[in-house]
Amino acid sequence: MPLTPNLSSLSPENLPFDLSLLPQPVYIVGGCVRNALLGRKHPYFDVDLVLPSEAVETAQRIARYYQAGFVILDETRQIARVVFESGTVDFAQQQGKTLKEDLKRRDFRINAIAYNPRTRKFIDPLKGRKDLEKKVITAIAKVNLENDPLRLLRAYRQAAQLDFTIDSKTRTLIGQLAPNLARISAERVRQELNYLLAEAKGDRWLHAAYEDGILSVFLEDATEDSIKQIDQIDHAAWLLGKIWVDLEAELHRPIGSTTSSLSLAKLASLVSPEVKIARSQLETLTYSRAEIRVVLTILQHLPPILALVNAPMSLETQYFFFQEVGDVFPALAVFGVAVVACRDVLQETQATNAIAPLVNAYLDPNNQVAHPTPLVTGNDLIHHLGLRPSRAIGTLLTQLQLARINGKISTPEEALQLAATLMPSPSS
Repeated sequence: MPLTPNLSSLSPENLPFDLSLLPQPVYIVGGCVRNALLGRKHPYFDVDLVLPSEAVETAQRIARYYQAGFVILDETRQIARVVFESGTVDFAQQQGKTLKEDLKRRDFRINAIAYNPRTRKFIDPLKGRKDLEKKVITAIAKVNLENDPLRLLRAYRQAAQLDFTIDSKTRTLIGQLAPNLARISAERVRQELNYLLAEAKGDRWLHAAYEDGILSVFLEDATEDSIKQIDQIDHAAWLLGKIWVDLEAELHRPIGSTTSSLSLAKLASLVSPEVKIARSQLETLTYSRAEIRVVLTILQHLPPILALVNAPMSLETQYFFFQEVGDVFPALAVFGVAVVACRDVLQETQATNAIAPLVNAYLDPNNQVAHPTPLVTGNDLIHHLGLRPSRAIGTLLTQLQLARINGKISTPEEALQLAATLMPSPSS
C-alpha cells in the first residue's frame, strides 16, 4: 500500500541542533527514517546519525555547545548519545568505506534506509521502502543476524509494533539461528521481551517466537498453553477494565522501571509454575526485585483465586490474603480469570463475578479488609494496658482488626476495651 510519510521529524528545521555544526556528509538512518516514511509520530526525538568519521568527537562537541547530556554507548564501534530535553540523538561512525556498506550491515531492509537532511533525499540501496509498502520485515543477510543475535528477537518486537509480518525466509533463518541468542546478555534479551509483552499486538508474535524456538532459549518452560494463556490475560484485562476503570489504570502502572503489572502477569505465564525455578529464571533475565516479587506473588497466590469459583472467601481470609498480595492484586486478578477461561471459557463470567467482591474491596481506599487503618497502635496498647513490647502485641493488633472488619468494634475506646479482654491472664 502507498506510504503516507511524515517527514517533519527529519527536517533540518526540526532537529534539536544546527546542521552547520556537523561535518559533511551526515545521514539520518534507522528507525527514525522508517517511522517518518510510515507517518508514525512520536512525542520526542529519537534520531540516529551516521558520520564517516569523528562521530564521538562530533557528539561531544554538540553536547558541549548545547549543554546537553553526553554518553558513549559503544566505544569499539564509536557510538555516542547526546541527550536533549526533547529527546536523544545517537552519533555512529560509518561501518565500511561507504554509506551503502554501512546500510548492508544492518538487520532488516526497513531499517536500512538513509536520509540526507541537507539534500533532503533518501538513500535506499536495499529497497527498504518496498518492504514498508508491503508491511513486511526481511533480513538483509544471515551474517548480520549472527553478528548480533538480539536482532532475532527484535524482528518479532518490530512486527508487533508496526503491525507488519515477517518474511517467511527470514523466519526460517531466525529459527535456524535461535540458539545463538544464548550469546546475548540476559539484560538485552529482557529489554526486548518487555517491549514485546507491552505491545497490544504482541501476543501473536510471542506465539511466533515460541514456534520458532526463540523463547525457549531463556524461558524453557514456555508452552503452547502458556502462550494461549497470554491471549486470555489480555482479554481478561480488557473485560475487567471495562467493569472497573480504576483497575485498568492499576494494570498499566509501572512496577520498578517501566514494566507494567499487566506485562508481568503475562510474564508469569512464561516462567515455570514452580516458584524456586521461576525466581531463578527471572534473576537470570536480570529482572528487578520488585518485578520478581510481582511474578512470584501471582504464582504463589493463584490457588485461592481459582477457589473463588467454588466458594467465596470469608472476610478474615480476605484480610490475610490482601496483607500478603498487596498491590499485586490487579495483576493476580486478571491472571486468575485468564487461567479459569483457559480451562473452560464458559466459566470466565463466573470467575469475574466471583472475584468482584475482592476487586471492589481493593479499589475502595476506605475498605478495612483490603486497606486496614488500625484504631489503635502498639504504643497505645503498651501505654493504656501496661504491656511490654513483644510479638504478642502484633497478634493482638491483628485480632482487633479482625474484630473491626466483622463489625464488633468501631472506635479506639472499643478497641482498647476488647484488647483488655483478649490479654492472656498472668497465670497463662
